[in-house]
Amino acid sequence: MFTRGSGILMHISSLPSPCGIGDLGPQAYDFVDQLEQAKQTYWQVLPLNPTGRSSFNSPYFSSSAIAGNPLLISLEALVSDGLLATIPAAAGSSPDDKVDYDAVTRFKYPLLEKAYETSLQKTGNNGFTDFCSANASWLDDFTLFIALRHHFNNVPWDQWPDQLRRRDAGALADYRQKLSESVAREKWYQFIFFTQWEKLKRYCNEKGILVIGDIPIYVSYDSVDVWTNPDIFKLDEDLQPMAVSGVPPDYFSATGQLWNNPVYNWDHIEKTGFAWWKDRMKAVFSRFDIVRIDHFRGLVQYWEVPAGEPTAINGSWQPVPTRSLFDTLLNEIPGFPVIAEDLGIITDDVRAEMDHYSFPGMKVLLFAFGEDNPVHPYLPHMYGTNYFVYTGTHDNTTVRGWFENEASEEDRERLLRYTAITDHSVGSVVWTCIRLAQSSVANVAIIPLQDLLLLGASARMNQPAQAEGNWMWRATPDQIRQLPVGTLAEMASIYGRIPPDRTDISG
Repeated sequence: MFTRGSGILMHISSLPSPCGIGDLGPQAYDFVDQLEQAKQTYWQVLPLNPTGRSSFNSPYFSSSAIAGNPLLISLEALVSDGLLATIPAAAGSSPDDKVDYDAVTRFKYPLLEKAYETSLQKTGNNGFTDFCSANASWLDDFTLFIALRHHFNNVPWDQWPDQLRRRDAGALADYRQKLSESVAREKWYQFIFFTQWEKLKRYCNEKGILVIGDIPIYVSYDSVDVWTNPDIFKLDEDLQPMAVSGVPPDYFSATGQLWNNPVYNWDHIEKTGFAWWKDRMKAVFSRFDIVRIDHFRGLVQYWEVPAGEPTAINGSWQPVPTRSLFDTLLNEIPGFPVIAEDLGIITDDVRAEMDHYSFPGMKVLLFAFGEDNPVHPYLPHMYGTNYFVYTGTHDNTTVRGWFENEASEEDRERLLRYTAITDHSVGSVVWTCIRLAQSSVANVAIIPLQDLLLLGASARMNQPAQAEGNWMWRATPDQIRQLPVGTLAEMASIYGRIPPDRTDISG
């Protein structure tokens, strides 16, 4: 159970910054100060893993399940640390309200490289050697993977020479030596990222704010995880996926969602004692206070689609050794503070596992008014306490976008009848939904920043089943200054969402 509280959903990349993308710099600390002033208890972010052009910059399709995203490193902090002299004026040419990932990559990486070169000239390593030693179990393979990717012009690992594809020990040793400078530089990027992240998280915790992270259930095929652990995925003799991930037709898509990640070979994973999952979860919990498990139902049963299918329709449900997995993880990680993302079609077996482990689920208000059903599970009067309630998530449009563009006339009428509000303006509707979440019995209420700013559909973060054009939204400096701190603090007080002891708010 989580102690009653409230918070805001906003990814790091959505923060204002002079460098084209939100980062771990001064604006992040300013936002934490606003959270404290607003009497908030939680800051929820999306995965912090590396993003790339080949995966349309999605943090859910990364080259590593553990590594951090160098694009989120604060250049301003590097200036303060004496590793950069200044940030070029060209940084200000990026738009304030969205991330141009290609432009940001071209701009930031040469400056990161310059900072790295400066660090080599300084005496002492400020913990770099200790970081590399403590994280060698994933860092050595990841940095070699990235160095090899650059060496082979960014083609996927399955197009590398066969000795490297199959991880011949001699070939790996040769390339580790040949690319040693590139490997060392990538290690330094990870060191700086996690140094900055741990400092920011510590600041959050000192302010009584817990950070909620997010773990994608699957990993990208073109990732260090698949390259180094092919046996834990369903691959053929040529190391190609035999089956891929997705979900059947649902609210978001009539043909389902074809994610195309390789699916797990759970029989083999169980024989290893779930070693890869233990390492992954330990790493994630070392960086977040609470972890949202994306697509939790895929850890009970998962939708398996034969490789090569054009849609997810022709898939089938496959079992997972759920009890063995979670019994192992809970034994390794005391407390195991997770949120089970249980949206979509959730069957009784999934509910049974959530109940067995007392994992809190999610409620999304935007899903509550699509049918005339007074016992709809997303209506606030149907909630239990062990839930996180959201107006919407990163996969939804904003409340305003929904009310103006997506909701049918019947949907709008059901919302207005349920709330009995007489002011039908869009601002009134948005704040009514926020108040519904805050006043509910759900222990935790999380509101996306876009809803608090009354933004429309253009502020949507992600459109499921649409590969391009996502993950770009950013708040402008003016919008951040307009955050309704006083109103949020008042709601937290009215609805009992200020924990008695803000330093002890999970359990």
